[in-house]
Amino acid sequence: MSEMNQAPTPPTLYIEGPAFWTPTMPGWEAARAAFRGEGTLTDPPAKRPSPQVLAPAERRRAPDTVALALEVAAAAMASSGRNAADVPCLFTSAHGDLSINDYMCSTLATDPKMLSPTKFHNSVHNAAVGYWTIGTGCMAASNAVSAFEHSFAAGLFEAAVQCAADHEPVLLVGYDTPTMGPLTSVTDSRGLLAVALVVAPERTERTVASFEWSLEGDAAPKPTAPRSAAARTLVGINPMADALSLFEALAQAEGSEGVPIELPVSSALALRLRLSPTA
Repeated sequence: MSEMNQAPTPPTLYIEGPAFWTPTMPGWEAARAAFRGEGTLTDPPAKRPSPQVLAPAERRRAPDTVALALEVAAAAMASSGRNAADVPCLFTSAHGDLSINDYMCSTLATDPKMLSPTKFHNSVHNAAVGYWTIGTGCMAASNAVSAFEHSFAAGLFEAAVQCAADHEPVLLVGYDTPTMGPLTSVTDSRGLLAVALVVAPERTERTVASFEWSLEGDAAPKPTAPRSAAARTLVGINPMADALSLFEALAQAEGSEGVPIELPVSSALALRLRLSPTA
């Protein structure tokens, strides 16, 4: 292939503010220590987070998806040192809140007049990002992405493209919660897991890693398997588990230099990352 026909190499991008939450590792510091073999899993598991971004009344009414997403979003922004009101954001989830959708389907089938307006309000896929932009006063671009079991990779790819094209940081938030009822046949999601990070176009004092990225054709791509015992306990917990290899690499800085991380974007494409940690 001639140089004129070759696709341009995507620019190196940078990661700030990794954030992580699951009941057995409630926070990035807990997850980082566990992934490095320097900490144990939280026992008993933590209760769902209570994000301070929301007013008390909204905090009580917020479903698990919103509470989880806003918890890691706020942690990522605090760690990055950036103003949440100024940073474009992208939230990704396999299907949003399937538990609420199960409730709505059941109620509509049995007693439609009893449908809760609040639950209906929280059923839309962009509910979490809506709460975030309202709670933080963010007027920058916001988006909600869904790509079934490949939602984390699709979200990261979208955030990277947006960051590279606009040359500005993008907050990426990935979250999923357990399903229930007949919809469990749609998505096998058994627990709470959320992750977040800021993708930035330039290195700053808050940078934890740089990464090279590309889309690669693959007949049947599979996510890079996590190596630590702690991360392996979360394999299959919900579609955001695809992010485990990336966050494990961020935690195990000295052992992840240049090691390729494969994240399926579809049945025939994978997002390939190569990290160069700085901390």
